[in-house]
Amino acid sequence: MSIKSIAAKIFAKSIHKKTQKWALNPVETQQKVFNELIRQAKETQFGKDHKFNAIQTYEDFAKQVPIRDYEQLKPYVDRVVKGEENILWKGKPLYFAKTSGTTSGAKYIPLTKESMPFHIQAARNAILSYIHETGNADFVDGKMIFLQGSPILEEKNGIKLGRLSGIVAHFVPKYLQKNRMPSWETNCIDDWETKVDAIVEETFNQDMAVISGIPSWVQMYFEKLHQKAQKPVGELFKNFNLFIYGGVNYEPYRAKFENLIGRKVDSIELFPASEGFFAYQDSQKEKGMLLLLNSGIFYEFVKADEFFTENPKRYTIGEVELNINYVLILSTNAGLWAYNIGDTIQFTSLKPYRVIVSGRIKHYISAFGEHVIGKEVEHALQEAMENTEIRVNEFTVAPQIAPETGLPYHEWFIEFENEPNNLDEFALKIDNAMRKQNVYYDDLIVGKVLRTLVITKVSKNGFQEYMKSIGKLGGQNKLPRLSNDRKIADFFQKYY
Repeated sequence: MSIKSIAAKIFAKSIHKKTQKWALNPVETQQKVFNELIRQAKETQFGKDHKFNAIQTYEDFAKQVPIRDYEQLKPYVDRVVKGEENILWKGKPLYFAKTSGTTSGAKYIPLTKESMPFHIQAARNAILSYIHETGNADFVDGKMIFLQGSPILEEKNGIKLGRLSGIVAHFVPKYLQKNRMPSWETNCIDDWETKVDAIVEETFNQDMAVISGIPSWVQMYFEKLHQKAQKPVGELFKNFNLFIYGGVNYEPYRAKFENLIGRKVDSIELFPASEGFFAYQDSQKEKGMLLLLNSGIFYEFVKADEFFTENPKRYTIGEVELNINYVLILSTNAGLWAYNIGDTIQFTSLKPYRVIVSGRIKHYISAFGEHVIGKEVEHALQEAMENTEIRVNEFTVAPQIAPETGLPYHEWFIEFENEPNNLDEFALKIDNAMRKQNVYYDDLIVGKVLRTLVITKVSKNGFQEYMKSIGKLGGQNKLPRLSNDRKIADFFQKYY
């Protein structure tokens, strides 16, 4: 065992103790975060507009600060982007994380000197939690790769901006820099396909021990490695034993990954976003990710099925329940206030508080009142593939409201690696799994409002072609699992 791995184990034990301290005192921890956020933002323009000086309790805050999404917060953000100080948070932000908006073009999410360290610490602590639980620290001596956006940053009114993953690349600790891949030059390549080809060339003969990224884009990297080496990735990288991922659910990809790797590897799930680093998997044995309650973020939760009603009830950490779909609301030390990030979560544990990401409040199908969410379609597909040789590369689901003949249905666009022998039989398996999970969907099938779902096969790399067509190939971009319209579906109809 190397000195580096021994030191990692000692450090992991120390971090575990600190984590336990706040995780076992969740309500008190969140109250401290809340008090500090209000105190530091009293003299900002937002704080003055919302009478932060008069806020004594959370109830005061909930009355004075309505829930907002980016579009509603944009007038304040625009002033920050113009270079004004003390608008949403004291001073100016260090960076803007630039993300794709829905109606307003690019979104600029502020990162401050108070918020930035938590992005780095959370990623580090996720690995340290794994080391503490498993005792496995050998990988710290091997090479690590993080598939991410370009670290080249622009500047806007004196504030640097770029993709979050590119910004984070500037904060890699010195003790990891010698092990980290790809090279800076390769990481700066903007075109994703060119970048992956360059990463394959750089890493092909290296001792890769840890690989990290969004599963769909890591899959692309693995396929190119497999094509070049003509053998499983696990044989090429004999010491590769840890996959770190975030952004999307890994389960639909797991079987394909194990086939590409040639064996099972441990994995760590992360829940990062430009707005904050919210949770990480702290245990290989327990379901869900540890919600980070001491990271400069005060959380509120709104039940998803009540979210679009007038004045829905807002819950704090001590009031949440297991297995309920909540919309995640944030107030942060980057100056976001009662901010709807758009993600929905469910709690899998209350001691400590662990969550899974169940979907997006805007990514659902409810064309007939069924309100199908991402977690349900992912679980249904996974259940249908169990104990089979069927492998799926990617998929998305859309409603077909006006078919040429017959009843309406949900249309599943699936790119198979290994196809089922009987597509209709496979569709029925998925449909039955959906009906078990979603009573509304079941009622619509029973009531002959909908018919059994229909699978439309997508040829190899079809989803990559779609993402390329909208300028979102690679990086931190994610394909929506669900759409309540036919925009993605229309692409595939034209494509074929």
